[in-house]
Amino acid sequence: MRRNIVLIGMMGAGKTAIGTDLSRKLHLPFVDTDAEIERAATMSITEIFARDGEAFFRARESEVLTRVLSGPPCIVSTGGGAWIQPHNRNAIRERGISVWLTADLETLWHRVKLRPTRPLLQTADPHGTLAKLLAERTPIYAEADITVFAQRNDTIDETSNRVIEAIRAKYPEALEKK
Repeated sequence: MRRNIVLIGMMGAGKTAIGTDLSRKLHLPFVDTDAEIERAATMSITEIFARDGEAFFRARESEVLTRVLSGPPCIVSTGGGAWIQPHNRNAIRERGISVWLTADLETLWHRVKLRPTRPLLQTADPHGTLAKLLAERTPIYAEADITVFAQRNDTIDETSNRVIEAIRAKYPEALEKK
C-alpha cells in the first residue's frame, strides 16, 4: 500500500465500520480520528464540544489528521466535519485517497437517531439539523477522489468490497504492496 485511504462523509455513513473491515481485508492499520481525539483528551467528543466548543475540537481534529497522514499508510476514518475544512482536504489530497461514503438522509437518520453521542444533533430538531448538514456538506464531499454509496440494507462486507473495487478501478497502483 502506497497511500492512505481516507474515509469521509456524514455521521452514520459507516466510516468506522467500513474502515475496520478495509483494514482487515487490506492488512493495513486502521485509525479512527475521533477515537484518537477522545483518547488524547481523555473525554468524549460530546464532552469536548460541551467544554471547549466546536472550534477547539476542529483544531484538535486537524492536528490528529495531520499526524496520522504523516505516518505509514493506513485506513483512516474521519469525523463528518473533517473534510469540510480546506486545510484538511489539502492534507488528505497530498497523502491519501479520499473516499466519500454517502447515503441518503433516511439511512443516515436511521443509523444516528438513537445515539446521544452526536453533539451536532443535540438540537430541538435533530432530523432537520442532519438534513441541513447533509445539504451543506454534500457539494464539498463531492470533491472526494471516489464516491461509494452505502444503502441501508448493505452489509459492511458489500460496502467495503465496493470501496476496494472503486479504488482498484481509479487508482490500481494504490493497492500494490511497496
